[in-house]
Amino acid sequence: MAKEIIMPKFGFTQENSEILEWLKKEGEKVEKGDPIAVVSTDKLSMEVEAPETGVLSGIKHKVGEIVPVTEIIAYILEPGEVLPESGSQKPEIAAVKIEVVPQISPTVKISPLAAKLIEEFQIDVSELTKTGAGGQVSRNDVEDYLARRNNPEGKIKATPAARRVAKEMQVDLHGVTGSGPERRIQVADVSLRKKTPVIQKAPGGLPDVLKEIPLIGMRRIIADNMARSMREAPHMTLQIDVQMDTAEVLRKSANEKITDKNSRISATAVIVKAVALAIKKYPIVNSQFTSEKILVFSDINIGVATALEDGLIVPVIHFADQRPVSQISIALNDLTLRARENKLKPEDLANGTFTISNLGMFGIDRFTAIINPPQSAILAVGAIKRQMIPDDIEDQIIRIRKMLTFTLSADHRVMDGVQAAYFLNELRIMLQQPEKLFK
Repeated sequence: MAKEIIMPKFGFTQENSEILEWLKKEGEKVEKGDPIAVVSTDKLSMEVEAPETGVLSGIKHKVGEIVPVTEIIAYILEPGEVLPESGSQKPEIAAVKIEVVPQISPTVKISPLAAKLIEEFQIDVSELTKTGAGGQVSRNDVEDYLARRNNPEGKIKATPAARRVAKEMQVDLHGVTGSGPERRIQVADVSLRKKTPVIQKAPGGLPDVLKEIPLIGMRRIIADNMARSMREAPHMTLQIDVQMDTAEVLRKSANEKITDKNSRISATAVIVKAVALAIKKYPIVNSQFTSEKILVFSDINIGVATALEDGLIVPVIHFADQRPVSQISIALNDLTLRARENKLKPEDLANGTFTISNLGMFGIDRFTAIINPPQSAILAVGAIKRQMIPDDIEDQIIRIRKMLTFTLSADHRVMDGVQAAYFLNELRIMLQQPEKLFK
């Protein structure tokens, strides 16, 4: 009997997934548990496995299509078995186009976005370098190959970044000597070269396109989620400045007792713990808006936005209020490392109730973040900066304090400004009287 393959649901709020790649072809024999396709979840690529041994048949969706969860995407048939009536028509993928497609060896690891570009530009994988995590072919490997292929005579060998900088600095690459492999021009080579005149484009023409970024996978999900958030949730923003001197002293003191460098407590871990305890007192920020009611969660699961090469992902520290700050820091390091190596599991991203976005390490003083749906609030964290602050007791004395600005974006459908203000003030108390955070 034909076995249906459905689009799996990896999270409780997930409604759709995008097909990024078919790993098996129409009519190919598969074993139970074999990965047959790669699909996108909420900012994560996951493999769909064959539920039975048999022949993959009746593929219903092409690469790039958005498919609702639980919908049938293909079937597994026994040899000689025919498709069910609903799937008896000729599969779409089998009739897409007739052309030679480069064969990808199953031993070569390829990122989903790189695979998309390989198929689009008909690239022989054996010609690509493999600089990604674990020897994986990355998007940059494919783009570097295309840059070389588009210049077959080898007159100018330059990295894409060097070409961009050369254009910005008005440097003629014909006069630049490359210092990279095979005399390839690097960014540093361009910077050493004096500016030379370039021909200015006539006004009125369209701007030159530097690069086209396909709106697929993670980028599409981020675009859809952020547009949905701004469209549906009326954002209100509140800011508060917090003195971090005492918290930093206690953090550094705790780290002096930790010999393992990878286990040392980060400032982000301290903030996660403080946020979790402030939420415990004012749980309205830990909620979700629905059409009929507001769900206020007792579980405090803090997501921490993490930058990747192709976008943004939000791994979650579950039950953050119940964990010591040292354990939170270790969990953050582990999640961040696995996120950048594309090794996160669905449960690492599931059930977040509140999000923190920290750009302080980039020197950003303050910024406003967009709420991560379906949550009701997100906290933007800036850099810790030294500022001159009047003394609390003697107004005539100016002291240098380590200050940090927090900006809360909250869904006004769920809470009012005073509720958000209570939460921020509790967060300030937690960080300015931080002894409780280090217990």
